[in-house]
Amino acid sequence: MSYFVLVLSKWVTAFAPAVWGTTYFVTTEYLPPDRPLLAGLLRALPAGLLLVAVTRRLPRGDWWWRSLVLGTLNIGVFLPLLFLAAYRLPGGVAATVGAVQPLVVAGLAVVLLGQRMTTRTALAAIAGIVGVALLVLRADARLDVVGVAAALGGAVAMAAGVVLSKRWTTPAPLLAVTGWQLVAGGVVLLPVTFAVEGPPPAMTAANVGGFLYLGVIGGALAYALWFRGIRVLPATQVTFLGLLSPVVATLVGWLVLDQGLTAWQVLGAAVVLGALVVAQRTTVRKVEEKGVNGVDHRVRSVR
Repeated sequence: MSYFVLVLSKWVTAFAPAVWGTTYFVTTEYLPPDRPLLAGLLRALPAGLLLVAVTRRLPRGDWWWRSLVLGTLNIGVFLPLLFLAAYRLPGGVAATVGAVQPLVVAGLAVVLLGQRMTTRTALAAIAGIVGVALLVLRADARLDVVGVAAALGGAVAMAAGVVLSKRWTTPAPLLAVTGWQLVAGGVVLLPVTFAVEGPPPAMTAANVGGFLYLGVIGGALAYALWFRGIRVLPATQVTFLGLLSPVVATLVGWLVLDQGLTAWQVLGAAVVLGALVVAQRTTVRKVEEKGVNGVDHRVRSVR
């Protein structure tokens, strides 16, 4: 993979967490109130069914259970824990705890992918947590044991999903694999949503538009780009891009919702972006000589 293609892949992958950063705005302005699980369900299941119908590909062999595992981790478990944390904790605390995900991914990559955790990666991960805290954490934030556990659990589930997605590869088309995971996650979310929130309420035109945005843009497109990034980039670099979500959410709140923006938040955004730059830095020589899993392509070419 050339250096130019690698950089382009990072920008394309970054579109996914940037879109996810608009979820708060869309949810509060266009969706029915107090239905976060329904939002997660309708973001995943219809988009997944659409991709499966378009690609006309079903999993084969081990990918039946692998799709279930990945869809459960990336969507079916992650979203309920995310929303539970959001209910039990102030948004700033939940986002700050969730920002440990790059550090968890780096640790899991050592165990499952055989990658080495560098000092630069560890320091960038810590800086990312600090930056997100400055960006969204308020002085009057309160802690809740269940909420903190849910936020940590969600971060670990998503981190495991990222690393296992990197470990398990398939020649199946990207859109098909994305569809399998969205369907699996949606199926896991379905009974939880009905048990906790009950049947869907009556929908307005604004509600339908909001759900369409979350399903098509925030679901099918964003997840396809995210999973593509996992295929072609190191797992740690992909997960650092997720730190863009709170940055975008803060900017949207400032630009569209007329929310205040303090000097501490500006500093936090700068720290997060600095951590992203440090984590993404890869030399041309390293990219040309090694693949994203650290395998020397010069050895492959001899075979």
